[in-house]
Amino acid sequence: MAQSLAMVLRQQMPHCEIHALAPAHLHPLWRRMPEVDDVHVNPLRAGRLQLAERYRLARRLVAHTFTHAILLPNTFKSALIPYWARIPVRTGFARELRGGLLSDPRRLDRHRYPTTVSRFVALGLPADAATPTHLPVPALRVDAGGRRGVLTRLGLEAGVRPIMALCPGAEYGPAKQWPAEHFAQVARAKLAAGWEVWLFGSRREQVLCERINALAGGSCSNLAGRTRLDELVDLFTRVSVAVTNDSGLMHVASAVGVEVVAVFGSSDPGFTPPLSARARVVSLGLGCSPCFKRECPRGHFNCLRELTPAAVLAALDECSAVSAA
Repeated sequence: MAQSLAMVLRQQMPHCEIHALAPAHLHPLWRRMPEVDDVHVNPLRAGRLQLAERYRLARRLVAHTFTHAILLPNTFKSALIPYWARIPVRTGFARELRGGLLSDPRRLDRHRYPTTVSRFVALGLPADAATPTHLPVPALRVDAGGRRGVLTRLGLEAGVRPIMALCPGAEYGPAKQWPAEHFAQVARAKLAAGWEVWLFGSRREQVLCERINALAGGSCSNLAGRTRLDELVDLFTRVSVAVTNDSGLMHVASAVGVEVVAVFGSSDPGFTPPLSARARVVSLGLGCSPCFKRECPRGHFNCLRELTPAAVLAALDECSAVSAA
């Protein structure tokens, strides 16, 4: 979603240098954004204050003489780094009493900016700018040579059978994760129809993906934990359709241009939708959702459990019908 902001900045200031500060494991993804010139390692752990480490990082950034900093996180601690780095223009939403650390504090108007991506883009525009009617759609750069290499390394054949990717993980928590049994039913249906099924995820999701593979009969390719993010970008170009939770991989697949069927439970498809015209959202829209909780506060996870594999398969059929047309 941050790529839409980078695209807007590049449109406004074609000759500016755009740098990102991000955790090391996300660097491969940032480097696939043509608008981004360089990426710096943010070694800080999520949820930790780490004041001494923040100060040392800020002092290292001073040497780059940045003129502007745009803060996407809304936390107080995230505003300390550009302040200590002496970056003259520091733009961000005035949240968590951090207005004094920002030179350009903005009021977060939730009605004017209803989605995450619209809020990111707004921070790259003048405060009095009109709300854009159309936001730039993320488009990650693909490396065809890299794709051939990773296919060979993983022992995957570049055959003619259609491929479905399943992305069953969600870093946020269980209230974003469609049940493994449901993913397995979708996998079994597509395998029976002659498709290949690839399971994507992080190292922490290897066990989850192996469980889905076992429930589906053991004929899927479990790639969880075996690829970097940039390699996933390239692999998605071989995929006909991806079934995902509301997760980072949903946005990656969308930014590659894959057909996406996105399952939403506790989160709001109006707030963090897949940014692609080729994406379909499947959601029950229960009265208790979106609750935005990591765990179901009622203990039943009905927003996900009652969303049937048949509903997702129907969405997949719609994707196939549109592609055929």
